[in-house]
Amino acid sequence: MQLAKTPLPMTRAELNELNIGQPDFIIVSGDAYIDHPSFGTAIIGRVLERAGFSVGVIAQPDSKSKADFTRLGEPKLAFLVNGGNIDSMVANYTVAKRRRDYDYYTPKGQVGKRPDRAVIVYCNKLREFYGNKPIIIGGIEASLRRFAHYDYWDNKIRRSILADSGADILCYGMGERSIVRLAQLLERGIPVKKIRDVAGTAVFTERDYVPKKEHIFLPAFKEIKEDKLKYAESFKLQYQNCDSVGGKILCEAYDEGLLVQNPPAPPLSTKELDELAEIAYTRKPHPCYGKSGVPALTEVEFSVTHNRGCFGGCAFCAIAYHQGRAVTSRSIDSVVKEVEFLTTLPDFKGYIHDIGGPTANFRAGPCKAVASGEKGVCATRRCLTPKPCPNLMVDHNEYIELLKKAAAVKGVKKVFVRSGIRHDYVLADKASGDRFITQLAREHTSGQLRTAPEHICPEVLTLMGKPPYEVYEKFVAKFNAASKKAGQEQYVLPYLMSSHPGSTMRSAEKLSAYIKKNSVRSEQVQDFYPTPGTAATVMYYTGIDPFSGKKVYVATSPEEKRAQRALLNTGRRHNKNRSKNKR
Repeated sequence: MQLAKTPLPMTRAELNELNIGQPDFIIVSGDAYIDHPSFGTAIIGRVLERAGFSVGVIAQPDSKSKADFTRLGEPKLAFLVNGGNIDSMVANYTVAKRRRDYDYYTPKGQVGKRPDRAVIVYCNKLREFYGNKPIIIGGIEASLRRFAHYDYWDNKIRRSILADSGADILCYGMGERSIVRLAQLLERGIPVKKIRDVAGTAVFTERDYVPKKEHIFLPAFKEIKEDKLKYAESFKLQYQNCDSVGGKILCEAYDEGLLVQNPPAPPLSTKELDELAEIAYTRKPHPCYGKSGVPALTEVEFSVTHNRGCFGGCAFCAIAYHQGRAVTSRSIDSVVKEVEFLTTLPDFKGYIHDIGGPTANFRAGPCKAVASGEKGVCATRRCLTPKPCPNLMVDHNEYIELLKKAAAVKGVKKVFVRSGIRHDYVLADKASGDRFITQLAREHTSGQLRTAPEHICPEVLTLMGKPPYEVYEKFVAKFNAASKKAGQEQYVLPYLMSSHPGSTMRSAEKLSAYIKKNSVRSEQVQDFYPTPGTAATVMYYTGIDPFSGKKVYVATSPEEKRAQRALLNTGRRHNKNRSKNKR
């Protein structure tokens, strides 16, 4: 591994220095540009560069400034637009729909640099300035809004972001495969309107278009807008086809056209993930930001991502909808090589902050049939709940070896695991027994181990896709015993959630009593935030569990949501009165 000599160019002067008269692609992003493998703009830009294409970046353009959008001129092939590492509405607003006062993805945490619904705004501006130049959208905002979806901030069903943005193609999921394929087709001179069947993409085409391969028609936009049951049915079909092996083409009809989603692109193999990790980055924010940097880099600068995908099945999480449920991982040698590389960087202090991913302790699976490519993930059941599937691959031995080898690298004082750990998966491990908990407590915890039981009430946990609370308590007991044996004074710090679908005031009262009894730090409580692409958001909007079709109680009024949150924070004076008034 090595550092890149320069970042991707952001100015005409930088293009000239690289002898690039006209870049093949120009990425327009809602985030500041950080040339690091934790950020989508950097990954896609460097992947295209590796494939032989030139790339420029326009980061956080002023939506009122033509000069910002035209500073690099017109790309040869296409504009690539993303809203940033998180949805622009989540980046700009709290769950209470108040403007945030800090933005981790902007220099100095400054707010106001990213417009609401950034992808739509940027695309509309590019159309204004560059007419019919091809526009491809991607990233989390585009990916999770690819179909018609409930929008929490507007409190209504919005059309596919493809329809509202006027973009030509949408890349969803982890887009390395699809973006390179699209680049190759465009380079060959194929008109963008004729590119309709690339895996991992969606297009908005004429109403009477009929896909050549097996396809499913979802309920039409008009139906799901008028009928909440149809909306729940549509999401279920989408979720059941989020797999590259068994996923079908999905079609969603509008009065003015047809949204066609091709099946997901196959996940990258271990070899491909290792090759991806070899790409050189400067691993710094673009120099134009000066010494202030960008806050988002701090958390990941000395962390390593070792896996992709998640079969945890949490209803409030969109990873399964975005990355998929099949898990692939980098090789141990590749991870160790990156750790060795990190020790050579000037600001390294001896600590690897995290070796994790969507779920830190998943290395493969969920089962042998999926891992081998023989079949896709099961469409109609979760892998871990209500109890682990008998076919689930559960073995922490490889992850233990990875952590040990990383910690043994010269110059490393400590390797921590700070990504989410699925505690029921740990307890289901018969192959390594308690070895992982023992090592985690002895070597890889810094005072507090963050975990996410989310709730204690069975009726809420079931809808969340989380295990019974007794499983969490058993994990905590084992971790505490391992910490004591290792002579470490350490604590498990739980993350809890209020107002998740299924949670009544009575549920909140039970959780509040538990918090008081066990002296839990309620600062780790978050309100449920309905975001596109999650089953829990479907429940929030429809009052229906999309998987079972059963009705679900939902706290939708701001008053009840505040009351449930207040019950879990009664140690704060302003919440004590609120909780008393709302009981």
